[in-house]
Amino acid sequence: MSELWSFLKNFFRNKGQYVFVSLLVAKLCAFASSLYIIRLLPVEEYGKMSIVASVFAIFSSVNGLGSSQGLLRFGSIATSSIEKKYLSQYFLKTGFAYQCIITILFLLCAIFYIPKYSDILWIFVLFSIRLVGYYFFNHAQSDLRIRNDNRAFARLNNIINIGGLIISLLGAYAYGLTGYLIGMAAVPFISLFWLKKKDAIDAMVFNKTEMWRYAFRSAGNALLSDALFSLDILLLGFLLSESAVAEYRVAIFIPSNITFLSLTFMQADFPVLAKNYRDKSFLKNYIFNYYKLFIPLCAIIFTTGVLLNKTIITFFFKDKYSDAASLFVILLAAFVLNMLFRNLYGNLTSAVGKIHYNTKVSFGSLIFLIVSGYFLTKEFGVVGMVWALSLTLFISGISLMLCFYGYFRKLK
Repeated sequence: MSELWSFLKNFFRNKGQYVFVSLLVAKLCAFASSLYIIRLLPVEEYGKMSIVASVFAIFSSVNGLGSSQGLLRFGSIATSSIEKKYLSQYFLKTGFAYQCIITILFLLCAIFYIPKYSDILWIFVLFSIRLVGYYFFNHAQSDLRIRNDNRAFARLNNIINIGGLIISLLGAYAYGLTGYLIGMAAVPFISLFWLKKKDAIDAMVFNKTEMWRYAFRSAGNALLSDALFSLDILLLGFLLSESAVAEYRVAIFIPSNITFLSLTFMQADFPVLAKNYRDKSFLKNYIFNYYKLFIPLCAIIFTTGVLLNKTIITFFFKDKYSDAASLFVILLAAFVLNMLFRNLYGNLTSAVGKIHYNTKVSFGSLIFLIVSGYFLTKEFGVVGMVWALSLTLFISGISLMLCFYGYFRKLK
């Protein structure tokens, strides 16, 4: 018990509470926003919006082609405030040029859906505006983090998420889906207030090839990871109807959001894990204490979900989605195991410098999900996609665990 208490004290010592609270607020706001819009919109409209949101999730992971990740990495190791300011200005300007190209490509994706959903173009347009605002938001986050201003980082996140919730819900109440999407598109631009005009700085010498190589690789890894959680919606959108997409989205909504509990801990402890990447005893104790905390937590979550699955679905999403209760249980099991394997060992392999393991496993997972998702959905409908994603998450988690222990066994 004392080791677990030390584990938690280290979390607070690393100022993980700021990260935790801001992520918790973000999740609660996203949950409330989605819950309201699910209950408000007809099934078909929500299904179409979910399809565009899934495409958005893929493109948002490569915002600025990794410029914010590059700023976070090289700004963190910069030795002076002048260097940090220069890097921030450089990545903001250069990354925005890449962002314009990404936004155009996102809009072009509408071509593939217009033949089936004739009125989907305007949804893509509003999401493209949000994509640009999201770029500035990500940059502001990285700019604050390289200056170690965790409180301002949390404040920015809270204002964007709480403001987004209020504005989008007021818009939805007044104008339905259109008002909701306009609010969601506008809110990220509030982050421009954190990007204060900086004094001109003379050009400095940096290895820009190295910086962008890192940025591109980070964007590529984020793309593979996020694509895994968007591909299921995209496949359903092509193979089935918008009603099937809406049912699946409701079933996965709560299970997929519980993973923030483990991700928060791992994000807060990432610098410490990276610093001790060769300390076999430290890594062993960290895994042991992680399981002491999260195995009981996961057991409580899953047991509650099994016992109250239909009550949870109908309470949050109304009776029209009651058929999603059985899918909810399967997905809850998948994401509970995801917390115990994929989240843990995926972050550990990144922290110890073996990010190529994540890339390989993520790429293999995408291929597996495409093949299994296609055939299982064609044969069994929505439940086929549920099993395809569940198997993908479990296999990728076990694969990352094996990769990490391959590295771990070589440590002395």
